[in-house]
Amino acid sequence: MTRHLEFERLHNFRDLGGYRTAEGRTVRWGRLYRADSLGKLAGADWERFRELGIRTVIDLRYPWEIASCGRVPEAEDLAYVNLSIEHRPYDQAQIDPELDPWRYLADRYAEVALDGAAELRDALEVIAEGEDAQVFHCASGKDRTGLLAALVLILLGVDEDTVAADFALTELATERLLADWHAANPDREMRWPGYGRAPEQVIRLFLADLAATYGSVHAYATGHLGVDEELLGRLRERLLEPAVRPGGGPPSQGAPGRWREDRRRGAS
Repeated sequence: MTRHLEFERLHNFRDLGGYRTAEGRTVRWGRLYRADSLGKLAGADWERFRELGIRTVIDLRYPWEIASCGRVPEAEDLAYVNLSIEHRPYDQAQIDPELDPWRYLADRYAEVALDGAAELRDALEVIAEGEDAQVFHCASGKDRTGLLAALVLILLGVDEDTVAADFALTELATERLLADWHAANPDREMRWPGYGRAPEQVIRLFLADLAATYGSVHAYATGHLGVDEELLGRLRERLLEPAVRPGGGPPSQGAPGRWREDRRRGAS
């Protein structure tokens, strides 16, 4: 299976499948994707996207970002949900070059984890209730998307080293993300030399902060987000390959996904 999916205008579209959990199960391929802005989809890219069978898009951006840069094209069989998980906007191009960049970003992630609890829980709920392929995205598919991807993978039982490595795969898109910024901002100066970067250290600092504050990432999810074991169970059944029964018998089948009609359309 292929983790990185090639598009002309999208630079950071990845499948979250294939990762192993502590209990020996595997994240299913083709169920959950992470991406940069789907407002860039058009032409052959749109056709490529539709071939993936994605039926739910979770847009993590601010409404004003969507108004400015566009959203995924509408389709009758494509559910769209806007859950803006960040509440304190900042301009990465203007980050002070004298600051510790990875500590700075980890602190911004901590703000999202604190402020965006309701939206993060809603995102987990939407993912757990989906029956077909889904994708979540922000602008670059790096920070907000990286945070949610890390949370999902850890709640599924994937280890931190694997989560950090997945986060850092965005580094393969840094050059193109930076080129996009310059093309969109010809009259602005890029002040921060780390724009588009996603080293493992950022997400490791953030996860360590969650553990220090709440005891563990799981405790953060069940405490601050209000995620219960029933929701965790549905996430695992939907996104993990069925567990093999003792003795080598046939795999157990997860319960069918559920979908609430009031979540099928999100405001943009």
